[in-house]
Amino acid sequence: MTTAAYSATLPANSGWLARSEAWLDQKGKGAWIAAMILGFVFFWPVGLALLAYMIWSKRMFGKSCRHSQHHTKRRQAWAAMKPSGNTAFDAYKTDTLRRLKEEQEAFEGFLQRLREAKDKSEFDQFMDDREKRAKEARETEDA
Repeated sequence: MTTAAYSATLPANSGWLARSEAWLDQKGKGAWIAAMILGFVFFWPVGLALLAYMIWSKRMFGKSCRHSQHHTKRRQAWAAMKPSGNTAFDAYKTDTLRRLKEEQEAFEGFLQRLREAKDKSEFDQFMDDREKRAKEARETEDA
C-alpha cells in the first residue's frame, strides 16, 4: 500500500499521531516493535508509552495490526460524525441522531421501570412469605 493509499483512508484533518499510527499499522507488527525499541533507546518513557499503547490496543498480541478492529471502529466513528458538506443531509442526519438518542433514553427509562417493578414484586413476595412464616410460627406457639 502506498503512502497515498493509506493516508486516503484517514480523515482529511487527522493529526500527525493518527497518520503515524496508520503508517505503523500499514507496515505491520515489526514496525511497532521497532518503534518501541527505538523509543526505549532514545528516551525510555516514549518506549514505555508505546509498549503500553500496544498492549492496550491489542496490537501486541493480535495476529495483524494492519486491519485492527480498534482502528476501523475509530475511523467509522469519525466518518459518522464529520459533516458531509450537504446541509440538507447534515440536518436530516442530526435530526435522526437526536431522535434515535431520545428513543434510546426512553427505552432505557422503560427498562429501568421494568426492573423497579420486578424488584418491588420480588420484595413484596418476600415480605408476604416472611409474614406468612411469622404467622405460622405464632400459631404453633399458641397451640
